[in-house]
Amino acid sequence: MGAYLQRDKQVIRKELDYVFGVFPRLKERERQTAGTLSGGEQQMLAIGRALMSKPRFLMLDEPSLGLAPLLVKTIFEKIVEINRQHGITILLVEQNANLALEISHYGYVLETGRIKLQDESAALRQNPQVKSAYLGG
Repeated sequence: MGAYLQRDKQVIRKELDYVFGVFPRLKERERQTAGTLSGGEQQMLAIGRALMSKPRFLMLDEPSLGLAPLLVKTIFEKIVEINRQHGITILLVEQNANLALEISHYGYVLETGRIKLQDESAALRQNPQVKSAYLGG
């Protein structure tokens, strides 16, 4: 039984080091209670917890909600890094259409739960309907 526990601890440590590599700020807060972290740090923690299971697919719902602009930038940079460097497919649900379309490959525009438009993100950013309704242009 002791060998299994030791191996489990090694696996957990390796996964934790992986998460700390993605989110170095969490390493600085390793001994801090989750409820006392800032909103951005809590978002990093939530994503980090998901990453520890070594997913191939990650669903993120409004990761920018309630965060300061600088932290939003950091979170979105990390989302791109997770996708590109770790090969994890990400489904991002986000009301910040500018930012979401900027980092995504493909997008869907939903209205009242129905898909209104879908296309490559670059094309959606140029679509006059999308620009006027969602991108402020």
